[in-house]
Amino acid sequence: MNELKLYSIGDVARRTGLSVSAIRFYADEGVVTPTGLTEGGFRQYDVHAIARLELVRTLRDLGAGLDDIRRVLAAETSLHDLAVTHLRLVEDQLRQFRARRAVLRTITRQHTTAEQVSLMNKLVSMSDDDRDQLIDQFWDFVTDGLDVHPSYVERLRRLRPHLPEEPSTEQLEAWIELAEIVRDEEFRTALRDFLHRTFGTEQGKLMATPEMTARVERHRRLLLEARASQQAGVTADSPQARDLAERVAADSAELIATMTGENDADVDKARRNLVEFDRNGKGAQRPAKAPGLKLLTRYHSLVATINGTPGPDPDPDADRAATVREWMATALRQAP
Repeated sequence: MNELKLYSIGDVARRTGLSVSAIRFYADEGVVTPTGLTEGGFRQYDVHAIARLELVRTLRDLGAGLDDIRRVLAAETSLHDLAVTHLRLVEDQLRQFRARRAVLRTITRQHTTAEQVSLMNKLVSMSDDDRDQLIDQFWDFVTDGLDVHPSYVERLRRLRPHLPEEPSTEQLEAWIELAEIVRDEEFRTALRDFLHRTFGTEQGKLMATPEMTARVERHRRLLLEARASQQAGVTADSPQARDLAERVAADSAELIATMTGENDADVDKARRNLVEFDRNGKGAQRPAKAPGLKLLTRYHSLVATINGTPGPDPDPDADRAATVREWMATALRQAP
């Protein structure tokens, strides 16, 4: 555009996308005044005024107020500082919208009373300190009087949600559910009773020691390795399958010996049990998961969703577990 040329208000409207009435409004408010007037009193604008009007339109689209825009145009504040201020406002609004969406989605999925809606709205608005206090109260109740190694109790208490600064709707929904169940008396009592029953025996206390916790985790990872190899297509007659099956049998024997207090691990027995596995016979059906363990698993899953971390391994269905055991049994049968 020619810097010396003056443009009518109609031309300016077409170039900026603003309406004629909006351009007049900004002129009347002293935001962007006309560069000159025709003999008939019609307003005219040069390229600099048009550029300022385009900036005004952009800032208005971004939510800036007239006073803020005046300060930017008058160089009383920088465009960067204005952007920082409005970015903070927009982010706050986004957090509020995510929270509202999470509450509304929760309402649409269940029969929610007016009192529950109010509670859910409070839950998504809690501060980090309030969330920590709620989880502390939950674990104080659940582990009260639990006679196990202190490290196990500490391990349980470390399983807590850390809602990110900009949570997704899924994370907010998980927090709403978690906050509801840790406040639920029936859930809290059932989980406490399960832990006290599980660790109320000498063998239970042994399972809660750091050594046994690490030992069980090692065996779990070995089983996951076998499952991954089978699912990746490693054939049962391969050296890799035989090696994995032998390691699982030996590790199972050692784990059982440790749990029962036996001096020697009966590897041959563990190996026979695996070789003789029959999908339709004894051992084919997995025992039902204890209700208390389901509660603990649900708590872990919700915390993992909130924290954006991998959740607990899902309980494999009987068919998938049987397939992996058959794969290892076949590998051992074909061993030299």
